[in-house]
Amino acid sequence: MLRALQHLLETIYDARSGHDVEQFLITRRTQLPPARRSEADDEELVLVEGRRSRRLALFIDEAVLQRLRAQDPLASLHGGNIADFWTALEGVSHFSYLMWSAGHRRGVSQLELELQAEVDKYITSVWLLKAQNPGYFPRELRRALFERTTPHPRLDESARQLYAAASRHASRFCAAIESVLASDRPALRRSATAALRRFYRLGSTRKLEHIAQLA
Repeated sequence: MLRALQHLLETIYDARSGHDVEQFLITRRTQLPPARRSEADDEELVLVEGRRSRRLALFIDEAVLQRLRAQDPLASLHGGNIADFWTALEGVSHFSYLMWSAGHRRGVSQLELELQAEVDKYITSVWLLKAQNPGYFPRELRRALFERTTPHPRLDESARQLYAAASRHASRFCAAIESVLASDRPALRRSATAALRRFYRLGSTRKLEHIAQLA
């Protein structure tokens, strides 16, 4: 499941991370650092301490993965599985973007990581829904993702502001590209893909500058 999501993301952006997400996956809270076991969300990138080293790991709660295996979003994405799909996709997005950036010797800010993940959730949902329902475009999706979701109640104020900013900027970017994504004209679809790939490669400051210039 996660490997398929990684392949989908990295194909959309033509940006191979060079690492298999499932080799970095942990699914039990007992595998998390002790300080994070009761605090972690259902998805989180963490540094896990070994006897001689520290390694990056992607935690996605096993319960989320079990529900996705029972209702595979790659076969049918719908209201009953989209929340779990977004949880898993966010983790894969964080992992792939971080690894791709590291491979290009680029630093990544927390805002940049969250902003890209919000865009990725929207874009991959559109990709899947259009493939599963040819001729249909999910215009209600952007509102569901950016207006109806709420931050986790345990987040402190600074984290709430960061996630709110990421969501606000991602919503504006996705609104600007939505009409092109909705088109069935091959030339417009190609231009949408090119725009997404350019955006993916921008750093944090240039991403925000690009969004600020959108109508």
